[in-house]
Amino acid sequence: MTAAPRQSKPRKLAHSTSTPAQRRFWHSGALHRLFVGGVGAGKTRAGCVEVLRQPAGSVGMVLAPTYPMLRDATLRTFLDLAQRGNLVKQWHKAEMTVELIDGKLVMFRSADNPDRLRGPNLGWFYLDEAAMMPADVWTIMLGRLRLEPGRAWATTTPRGMNWLAKLFSSHPEYAIIRSSTRENVYNKPGFVQSLEQTYSARMIRQEIEGEFLDDVEGALWSYAMIVYATKLPEMARVVVAIDPATTSGEDSDETGIIVAGLGVDGLGYVLADRSCRLSPDGWARRAVAAYHEFRADRIVAEVNNGGDLVEQVIRTVEARIPYTKVHASRGKRTRAEPVAALYEQGKVKHASPFPELEQQLTSWTPESGDSPDRLDALVWALTTLMITTEPSRKLVLHRSVYR
Repeated sequence: MTAAPRQSKPRKLAHSTSTPAQRRFWHSGALHRLFVGGVGAGKTRAGCVEVLRQPAGSVGMVLAPTYPMLRDATLRTFLDLAQRGNLVKQWHKAEMTVELIDGKLVMFRSADNPDRLRGPNLGWFYLDEAAMMPADVWTIMLGRLRLEPGRAWATTTPRGMNWLAKLFSSHPEYAIIRSSTRENVYNKPGFVQSLEQTYSARMIRQEIEGEFLDDVEGALWSYAMIVYATKLPEMARVVVAIDPATTSGEDSDETGIIVAGLGVDGLGYVLADRSCRLSPDGWARRAVAAYHEFRADRIVAEVNNGGDLVEQVIRTVEARIPYTKVHASRGKRTRAEPVAALYEQGKVKHASPFPELEQQLTSWTPESGDSPDRLDALVWALTTLMITTEPSRKLVLHRSVYR
């Protein structure tokens, strides 16, 4: 048991630093509420303040999709708010529970194994980044509401038109409070503008405006196909795949750089997205750095537009690095469909959210005519790890995929 550090004179959490959306969320009379907004809209802060607003002596649980997200974001935000207000009596680190001075008991748990959530009787619960959780988390947690006041709320950045959007938009006792990133005037100056310079129009709607978006008709990927790993296994192989841009500059395409691994469990794991808009030397150094960071086996790069120059640039950074060049001799649909099928079969997981990559996956259609950089690099990475091309050009899954 770890005692909370001594605090200064208690003070009320100032309403003057809240946003209009946060106040709408706190003052909603709905039984269960969802605060959905763009990145930096103040969602987690709103959810944690609501914890502090629950009745004295009540028992509740705060959940995040994975333990790292719980530790690094949700729990940190809650403890900062509670300790600044001199509201913490004891912080039990081993049990991941907090006792507040008014008698409230707050449990912190990850939602990576929903069945482990069965057991405690609660008066309320809070799901942070709920769109990244499976739907049965909500169902299981509702069964834990056996005490007063019997409330639940969630905060999230949207991820397609998923179960969360459908649930809260169809239930008469549920409410959705929406917020754009622009509504939070406490973000650093230029924050939204920096995002707008990078995001596509569709991604701006989701990641800034906080809109639930329908799947794109004809897209090979949907948000439902993208699953996050709760724990990474040992990797049997790791590659860094590059889809190089043909030019460099502010208006140039990005260079797609995706790190992926084949786990000893036979599943593919997307480990990092290091895509960038840099000079050839810049993206080459970034790719080589990722190679060393993830202890990769080799770098794979598409050379249709750069030929041997791509290899020369990489070897200028590190001469002896293992390298394989690949040629796009087949159409993009033909190359992408087997990888999309792996996702559909549950054989690929993401180590964490990669918003720009996921936006490309779920919005690109074979008929669109564009060439998404991150998607291309992902396809090369997973093809190298999980699919082999025989002389007959028939695509075959590696045996490890069937383990």
